[in-house]
Amino acid sequence: MIYLEGKLTDHASSSPIQQSAEGAVAVLTLDDPQRRNSLHDETLADLAGRLGALDRDPRARCIVIAGSEKVFASGADIGALLSQDPADVYDGDRARLWEAVRAVRTPIVAAVSGYCLGGGCELAMTADVLIASETARFGLPETGLGLIPGAGGTQLLPRAIGRAKAMDLVLTGRLLEAAEAERAGLVSRVVASGEWRQQALEVAAKIASRPALAQQLAKESIRAALDTDLASGIAAERRAFALAFADPDAREGLTAFLEKREPRWRD
Repeated sequence: MIYLEGKLTDHASSSPIQQSAEGAVAVLTLDDPQRRNSLHDETLADLAGRLGALDRDPRARCIVIAGSEKVFASGADIGALLSQDPADVYDGDRARLWEAVRAVRTPIVAAVSGYCLGGGCELAMTADVLIASETARFGLPETGLGLIPGAGGTQLLPRAIGRAKAMDLVLTGRLLEAAEAERAGLVSRVVASGEWRQQALEVAAKIASRPALAQQLAKESIRAALDTDLASGIAAERRAFALAFADPDAREGLTAFLEKREPRWRD
């Protein structure tokens, strides 16, 4: 993969994922209208691979994942799912690909417009900041197929919006409109229908303008807060603070503040 100013290119020109860059912000756009941006095996593998490559590239300081105006992303290919056996579903390639997506350390902004369902909703919930158009609709309708969410939905959704509302969405299959999703804590910001992508890029640019180590440590610390007790979380935060303090960018930031000037970040 080659990272160029304003453009990211690789050999997969026919991929349903369009990749570009704006400065230090990498943009991955799901562009498969015939399949409603479904996260079938090939697309999920491509997405995980691209995210992993960007996570290793210091020039990519923030990643935006976007869909189309009508559909952010839908779930797995139902036909392909029927061909799998329970062992594949439990511990097959898709499980490992989702683990790789969740393991990305670089901050991720999801730009969501239209329907965001099933695996698409689970993908949006892996993001650190979720910008939604006022037209966005979120849902985990898998129980209507005799299944349950299988890519983290039953764990991520109650952490985001609480047990009661998560039960409502999963058990009834109803969709959450953007305004309600923001009130519930699933969405970071709701913007006008024509502004969702640009707003996500502006938020990502703001994130990318700050020191990379501090941003990664902040992301890790906030995520750890959901998985541990308060005392352990504070101890982990203290260690992360010390790591950030040891970075030369921290001294530059503190000095710039005292000198009343803009900081000049090392990285």
